Amino acid sequence: MDELMTLTRPEPLSNATLADLPEGVERPRYDRHALTPGIVHIGLGNFHRAHQAWYTHRLMQEGLAQDWAILGAGVRPYDAAMRERLLAQDCLTTLIELAPDHRAAEVTGAMIDYLPIEEGNGPLVRAMADPRIRIVSLTVTEGGYYIDPVSGCFDAGHPDIAHDAAQPDRPRTAFGAMVAALRLRRAAGHPPFTGLSCDNLRGNGAILRQTVVGLARLSDPDLADWIDTTGAFPNSMVDSIVPATGPEELALVREMGIADNAPVTHENFRQWVIEDRFCDGRPDWDRVGATFTDDVHAYEMMKIRILNAGHQVLANAGELLSVPTIADCMAHPAISAMFRKVQTEEILPHVDGVPGMTPGAYLALIERRFANPAIRDTIRRVAFDGSSRHPGFLLPILRDGLATGGSVEGLALVEALWARMCAGRRDDGTVIEPNDPHWAQLAAAADEARNRPGAWLAQGGLYGDLGQHPAFAAAFERWLGLLWRTGTEATLTAYLKAA
Repeated sequence: MDELMTLTRPEPLSNATLADLPEGVERPRYDRHALTPGIVHIGLGNFHRAHQAWYTHRLMQEGLAQDWAILGAGVRPYDAAMRERLLAQDCLTTLIELAPDHRAAEVTGAMIDYLPIEEGNGPLVRAMADPRIRIVSLTVTEGGYYIDPVSGCFDAGHPDIAHDAAQPDRPRTAFGAMVAALRLRRAAGHPPFTGLSCDNLRGNGAILRQTVVGLARLSDPDLADWIDTTGAFPNSMVDSIVPATGPEELALVREMGIADNAPVTHENFRQWVIEDRFCDGRPDWDRVGATFTDDVHAYEMMKIRILNAGHQVLANAGELLSVPTIADCMAHPAISAMFRKVQTEEILPHVDGVPGMTPGAYLALIERRFANPAIRDTIRRVAFDGSSRHPGFLLPILRDGLATGGSVEGLALVEALWARMCAGRRDDGTVIEPNDPHWAQLAAAADEARNRPGAWLAQGGLYGDLGQHPAFAAAFERWLGLLWRTGTEATLTAYLKAA
């Protein structure tokens, strides 16, 4: 990689300059002008470009999937800035792989356009109604599917959903746009597209089906039935650590000799496990490393419970102790020891293995990945939206522990750390800026819980009846009290010393 770090005049990234990129940078070998669209992807952030788009690009490098190019899409006004950056460079992306001992750069070109972002989402609806589009994939975050966090049911009363049910031809949400496009496809005699969620949700395909069909049923029950019976919503599990892009990443890509205004850094690991249930064809992603299976559940549970829940185990302790990144947390003796103890005693007992991988071996893999110092995955990014991530990743494990009579001391400590973090100040007195869509509610509950811990657990939209369970409530109250009296590091030490 040293040869990639010597150029002083970065080459602007575009179709016209691909041949002029520095030696050693992989680039598309296919004719991008000959590609035709087959996929619309909604929520086009860093993860999609480092993961699903990369798999498609790699197929194209083999001369395959030329009719599966990707159209990027967004449904919120803030997506417009990313659209402008990507269109300015012909929708090319520089991926920078950051391994502990090397770096490598690759320019990918599977995405060929980014749809205009307009109120009512007309361009998106029209694109998805095109019969050439056979897959609509999404990365809209765990909290973006309009599900009640306690019941897991479709939240038909949400204002966005009520809007799309009342004005189905001018949808506000991605799901309303999907329903509108499916209505047009049905009227034209075209088959439905496959809806492919790539978010970290247990049963993400089933949840996507629930949201799309549930929304359609509010305005057109016959359409809902058609979608439900003829459409496809495969479950999938996605995995790669992809930090946010900031000044350091922008400087790095320029040092490599490329003027890319939207580069993506990622670790040297990817995994994609997909239920092989598509209604109108699919790319052969398995040829470039994806796994098609009829049983995604075991892979999904292992990853969500050990990696995604593990991120939340680390994040709030790191925030309170002013530890900036996940790798720094793994280098912190007390935080990393707490992580291992919670995992081995309270998470691994509720995880089954998958072919070729035991839970213990997977934990060892995750520890190595988290400890990669080249990946600057910030605690702030990982801790974001705890109001979705704790109910989605941690509380199901907590429920399993209570049901089986196992220890929940560590998981109670993790919840206490979250409550303490939401009070808005680190142990050193510095301010924690709002980092959750429901920050005001969380901060108010955290402030009240300082003197009355039950106030935090009384948030029924998060905990349901968990806050009434004596073992959990008692452990939570004890740990939160200790955090306020002695601080985070002393509390972690007490936990590690406990039998």
